[in-house]
Amino acid sequence: MIRKLSDQCRHEDSDLASYAIHNTATLGRIFPEDPHPFRTDFQRDRDRILHSRSFRRLEYKTQVFLNGTGDHLRTRLTHTIEVAAISKTIARALYLNEDLSETIALAHDLGHTPFGHSGERALNEMMKNHGGFDHNLQALRVVDLIEQKYPEFNGLNLTWEVRTGLIKHRNRLTKLDDVKLPLHASLESQVADVADDLTYYGHDVDDGLDSGLISEDMLDENEIWRLALEKAKERSSKGGKERRMAFTVRCLIDMMVGNVIVNTDKMLVKNKIMIPEDAQQHVDKVISFDPVFEKITLKLRDFLYHNVYFHPDVTNVNDNAVEKMKKLFTAYIKNPALMGRFAKTRVEKDGLHRAVADYIAGMTDRFAQLEFERCCHVSSGKQ
Repeated sequence: MIRKLSDQCRHEDSDLASYAIHNTATLGRIFPEDPHPFRTDFQRDRDRILHSRSFRRLEYKTQVFLNGTGDHLRTRLTHTIEVAAISKTIARALYLNEDLSETIALAHDLGHTPFGHSGERALNEMMKNHGGFDHNLQALRVVDLIEQKYPEFNGLNLTWEVRTGLIKHRNRLTKLDDVKLPLHASLESQVADVADDLTYYGHDVDDGLDSGLISEDMLDENEIWRLALEKAKERSSKGGKERRMAFTVRCLIDMMVGNVIVNTDKMLVKNKIMIPEDAQQHVDKVISFDPVFEKITLKLRDFLYHNVYFHPDVTNVNDNAVEKMKKLFTAYIKNPALMGRFAKTRVEKDGLHRAVADYIAGMTDRFAQLEFERCCHVSSGKQ
């Protein structure tokens, strides 16, 4: 027996909540396509992202620690996979469309620059007189324009629901395809957003411990860590320090995911969220931690900013790499012929600065370093 598309849609109708986005309710694609016999539109979008070059390049892009500085430290790709997994868990628990949440999660960092958030801040600074740079909007450019896989159109031709899910800040873009964006994204998109936050809270603690930048004693000042440690001790007192810390991180993430699910369920009932539009027009985001718990998660975020993200051992390495990226940007502006073939074709339509920003944003850490050596060094070693 074959499970056809019609069977999957009937299953959605019976399994998803009324406030979930159903595949049959999609606003569609820019370029209409015939339905697939075995996959829903959101499943097709997910697969298009997974098979894209931009997704594969995430393996060699910095998350926090410069790519290549540690075999066990997260990259932009491993972060993305973790966000997608947590998104599916939350969406499934709340009877939301987990295919849609997973797809948005897999695509959410496609627009990230090399060298992490340091690279993004630098590129935004260099683009300040040319529209700025935001990795969320860049992800939309990647799936709409930059990926080249189909003969009939640029981009991946994703559904409207996935594409709008990539627009995190609605103050910079108010319409998509001449359709006014609601106050908030869909619940499925909100799931991917909160999963992104709680995932990096957890794995950046893990990487901070693994790198030696933070210690168990330092973390003990955080209430949320102490709560996670208590849960870990309740489960087992066996194993050495390393195993205990790894299990505590696991308990930390599980505790955050559980809080989001339980609090959101209460919010859905309290605010009488019955259809997707109820959530999208609500004054606040519906997918969220409870207010008390959110305060202790934000304290952990502040701790990570002070002790990991802006630690000299991290910033010194990243700042050095970013300085090279800035010089590379200048080199391309002065001589666009140095860029790749496709990037050069975008200059006339998008303008030189945007074409350069697109090209650099798509680079891996390694390729950006190699391009700096090629374009900014002459045989004498002078820049």
